[in-house]
Amino acid sequence: MFCPNPTEHPALKAMVGDHEEAKAITDKDHVTAYVFKTVADPFAGRLSYFKVCTGVLKNDANLVDMRSKSQERLSHVSVPVGKTLQPVNELHAGDIGVVAKLKDVLTSDTLCEKGDAIEYPKVELPEPSIAYAIAAKSRNDEDRMGNSVNKILEEDQGLRFYRDPQTKDFLLAGSGGQHIEIIVSRLKKRYNVEVELRQPKIPYRETIRGFADVHGRHKKQTGGHGQFGDCKIKMEPKERGAGFEYVNAIFGGAVPRQFIPAIEKGIIEAAARGYLAGYPVVDFKVTLYDGSYHDVDSSEMAFKIAGRKAFKLAMEQAKPALLEPIMKVEVAGPVEFAGDLMSDMNGRRGRISGMDTKGGTQIIRAQVPMSEMLTYQNDLTSMTQGRASFSMEYSHYDFVPALNAEKIVAAYKAAATGEVEEDE
Repeated sequence: MFCPNPTEHPALKAMVGDHEEAKAITDKDHVTAYVFKTVADPFAGRLSYFKVCTGVLKNDANLVDMRSKSQERLSHVSVPVGKTLQPVNELHAGDIGVVAKLKDVLTSDTLCEKGDAIEYPKVELPEPSIAYAIAAKSRNDEDRMGNSVNKILEEDQGLRFYRDPQTKDFLLAGSGGQHIEIIVSRLKKRYNVEVELRQPKIPYRETIRGFADVHGRHKKQTGGHGQFGDCKIKMEPKERGAGFEYVNAIFGGAVPRQFIPAIEKGIIEAAARGYLAGYPVVDFKVTLYDGSYHDVDSSEMAFKIAGRKAFKLAMEQAKPALLEPIMKVEVAGPVEFAGDLMSDMNGRRGRISGMDTKGGTQIIRAQVPMSEMLTYQNDLTSMTQGRASFSMEYSHYDFVPALNAEKIVAAYKAAATGEVEEDE
């Protein structure tokens, strides 16, 4: 009386094999079901909520998950009645059902009979717009955090959990600060795992803008065998994103072949530690063109140290500079806030790349440094009375302005000095 009959719903679009078809909601067809929600229950395990789109689904039916291609047995099928699950023997087209402990089924998956190749379109979720560094409060929480977060990821496909390879932080990304806070609360209430959030570290990088030609030499004489490694290298910048290139231009055996990789290894190790502020050095080319060796005292270790010394000398000459990640940002908010949003973007060193108006909504696209976007969620909410939203994704790396770079380098040196004093 109050809800429309599901069989009166327009036909659903589905991919059947390699073409699209309209599938009417009817009992007189093969069974297909669409999983629209997943819940990780601490007692029952993973619960999959689904809608029967066509056919009559019997209890203990065997269906194929079209994404993973695994065969699933739907035993103990139930219907949700409030917070309770009521067992049923069969479900008809248009019915909502729940089943526990399916092996490989996730939200947006289609289940169909073996031999059929029917798949309903997946729900397109926006990419996470904000990430926080997440850390367990205790060792006990640390042991259980990964498993608990993975269970929540099965429920919420708008979340991402990953480790930044450069800063070594575990990052939890979602659609906003409130979204992340809800997940943290759920971790505590459901899995008794306590975590703390903090702003993520910015993964800066270093590079060079100039050319260098240097001589790296390591010579050490001790009681027994000494150490001797000697190399001459040229260093030059490469285009953004090109990475590191090592060229061997040695002629006439000035450096024996077995020691040439050791020089490269020394340069790579030194580049990973950084020069200006401890961030990896990227996008540069090194050409090894000369050197010398000692029949007795030369070794791989000696040439590796010579490579490190050559790298540091080259960085002094090659005009080192800091790079920062630039994010592609899209903001959607009421037209009356367009001026404030534009002004705020400019204040964050943003470059406006486009604007659109759809009805009463203003869409602004810009490229903004990641360091300027860490507090944007809260600022946007207060600026627009909570009526605007934004999405953000990585775009590229670009040079940090000189004034900002000086502050980053000064902060790194102050932190390094503090660590040395603590060690002493």
